[in-house]
Amino acid sequence: MDRKGKQKDRGRLADGIVFAAVLTAVSALTLMLFYRQTLGGVDSDMKAYILEMQGLESGYSFPYPVFFKLAALIHLFAPPEWSVAITVTLLNGLAMAVTKLALDHMVLPGLERGFRKRFGRNGTGVCCWLPRVLVSFLAFSLFFISMLYPPPGIYLPGIRFRYVGVFTANPFHNATFMAARPFAILAFLWYVKLLPVYEKGPGQWQGKVSLRNPDGPAGDGTDKKANPADYVLFSLFLFLATMTKPSFTLVLVSTAGLLMLYRLIRCGFRNFLPAVQLGLCFVPTFGALLYQYKGVFVPGEGQEGGIGFCLGDVWADYCDNIPLGIGLAIGFPLLVLVFNRKQCGKNTLFRFSWQMYLVSLAEAFFLYEKGFRKVDFNFSWGYMYGIFFCHLGALVVLLGQTGKLLEGKSCALGETPACKEKADGKRRLPGKTKFPGPDAVPGNGKASTRGADSIWISLQWLAYLAHLLCGLLYFKDLLLGGTYY
Repeated sequence: MDRKGKQKDRGRLADGIVFAAVLTAVSALTLMLFYRQTLGGVDSDMKAYILEMQGLESGYSFPYPVFFKLAALIHLFAPPEWSVAITVTLLNGLAMAVTKLALDHMVLPGLERGFRKRFGRNGTGVCCWLPRVLVSFLAFSLFFISMLYPPPGIYLPGIRFRYVGVFTANPFHNATFMAARPFAILAFLWYVKLLPVYEKGPGQWQGKVSLRNPDGPAGDGTDKKANPADYVLFSLFLFLATMTKPSFTLVLVSTAGLLMLYRLIRCGFRNFLPAVQLGLCFVPTFGALLYQYKGVFVPGEGQEGGIGFCLGDVWADYCDNIPLGIGLAIGFPLLVLVFNRKQCGKNTLFRFSWQMYLVSLAEAFFLYEKGFRKVDFNFSWGYMYGIFFCHLGALVVLLGQTGKLLEGKSCALGETPACKEKADGKRRLPGKTKFPGPDAVPGNGKASTRGADSIWISLQWLAYLAHLLCGLLYFKDLLLGGTYY
């Protein structure tokens, strides 16, 4: 093995050690939080979950057994409180590992190229381990970001609470949300993988469809065919997410249905058969949803049942300034969208994350459960999944931009005025370099353009760090016994 190969192996080893150490530390902290919730020291529904896990009457309906059956299995060897806490911790840790693997696949190669270009062409030393370790820490960070909120004593107009009415990508007080997330992430990623190619239909494997570039060189997936196994895996992951907590499923199914209907109409129903083939993946999930509907959307005595429509009435019960609340929840993704709006047409994951977020926002704003469940605002759980995946998509785009900035490539994700003139064979006049707009990306080799690109990217990273700082403080407050709201 040559020197570069040995350095890569050492980089993988260093990354593995760091990831295992951080995962152990994070799991210990989250286990402590979840265990305190089971004891009633922190606001949560853990007491009801423990009763449900033991097969006792909890006063609630939980027709999604994956979390409770796994906890019951662990209960064979541990007390009930520890069983539930360990189950949430294990599934939350699995979600972190899945996210790490996904980010490694999608953004690590570009980031490594950027580090080699910026810090050393031989790919030795820091270039072999730092990008991997950085991706590991960012994978963990996604599970600690929260809504933006000011220090105590500072009032934002119309914002009554830091969490309620604003919401977060990581509601630490809801165990079933945390437990369903590894399956939700896998289902999301596999649908993104299938989306650009499903119209080709499952058939003989041709080429490699990957999350790194699911759209293919032409940007439309025309040179790709989906592996039939991917259809099966997507169906399985979505079913498991549904049977752990269906909030994510309601959002993804709604978004996927709207997209598939749009494509059917746009192409004059010529893709009817491929749409049916993809639609079959949803059949197990639809069966699960019907089973859950029977146990959840039932009227109480003398009350209405089912789903009602409103204009933000339930949301307004908790927040007097909904637009500001929305901005506090998605400040970072919104900034990335402004600076990288062209990516919505090029990056399937980024585009679908925003499509799913908008559907989740609409469901939270327009829908509610009739009867005694109205005040619970349960459609906010799907909205929080939208927030999480919106952050994930934005982080992927920002890491791609950062790699390009380090690599010094031009016109990778957008076009600066200088790039356009270069492409047209024109010559720029001295002193006429224009300041690139927000869609400009790592630059044309000129210090002024690179400096501008650095400013745009730094602003986006600062927004992400603001969400992370608020999230770490939020987690610390919950761990010390503070209220989630």
